[in-house]
Amino acid sequence: MHQTLSQNLWFHELRNHKGTLLIHILCWSLLFIGLVWIDQSARPLAFKMLVEAISILFYIVLVYFNVKYLIPKFLTEKTFLKYCLFLVGTIVIITPIKVLIVYTLFRHYPEVRPSIIKDQSWYFLTNFLVVGGSTLVKIITDWMAYQRDSKDLQTQTMQSELRFLKSQINPHFLFNTLNNLYALTLKKSDKAPDIVIKLSEMMRYMLYECNEKRVELRKEVHYLKNYLDLEELRKGKTVDINLKVAGEIANQQIAPLLFIPFLENSFKHGANNHISKGFVNIVLEVDSSHVRFFIENSKAEALPTQNHKRSGGIGLVNVRRRLDLLYPHKHELTITDTPNTYAITLDLEL
Repeated sequence: MHQTLSQNLWFHELRNHKGTLLIHILCWSLLFIGLVWIDQSARPLAFKMLVEAISILFYIVLVYFNVKYLIPKFLTEKTFLKYCLFLVGTIVIITPIKVLIVYTLFRHYPEVRPSIIKDQSWYFLTNFLVVGGSTLVKIITDWMAYQRDSKDLQTQTMQSELRFLKSQINPHFLFNTLNNLYALTLKKSDKAPDIVIKLSEMMRYMLYECNEKRVELRKEVHYLKNYLDLEELRKGKTVDINLKVAGEIANQQIAPLLFIPFLENSFKHGANNHISKGFVNIVLEVDSSHVRFFIENSKAEALPTQNHKRSGGIGLVNVRRRLDLLYPHKHELTITDTPNTYAITLDLEL
């Protein structure tokens, strides 16, 4: 199996090299045809083709020497001047050799030899332009590769971080709900079966439907309703819970489990601390491109010190981070903390 895998990798690498080689051959061939075509002199076609073929060979030597050796070794901020000197020096050395070879090949054509000597400066200029162009292409392609790799790395990092944040949110809610269920089973409450059904629906949603980057908003709302039903079953008449949904939620998509940390905090650090009756009011307004989520809960006059320190909890920290990752520059989170109420408003561009 290991041998087969190695063979497959070798074949894949070989195929990539062949593809790159074909592209290079095609580019040099097109350059050769272009150089012959733009030569409008009265010299014979065979002469033009031979001269340009020699030019292409020298271009190939210069370009690959530049790309494979000079650029990797010398093209940095500190050695840029040295790179320029080596580049110009290479062209200065190569150009006379090229002229000498062309001059020698046409020893039987004394009428064209003077034009070869006369075109030395043109040979130098074309060599410089071709090699300079290869430097520019190399810089651009390396920059594009760097940007692509950076984007891939950023995407992978974001996905890993989102998976980590979601893994923190799900158990956080599950532990709270199981604690509530355990308390009711100890009391042999008739509400326990209803909680099991609601919890089953919520776990199915979290485990099987929240693995995508976006979920249907109507499913997220149903999840919130189940959560509120569980809290209402557990708290009874000690908390007044109100949920209002305005707008069309059937065809909208949203990141999963964004709202549940706000609900958890509203009960855990607000309504649950009331000796008498408290409240949790939630309003969800939706239009074609925008969602506004508002939640407000009452606060006890004397909030226990431990809970006060934990106000917001890990859920709110995580949801802030998720919003930064999933909706950069497309959300606004506002927190209003008064002596008697705690409110959060989330404006989100879909």
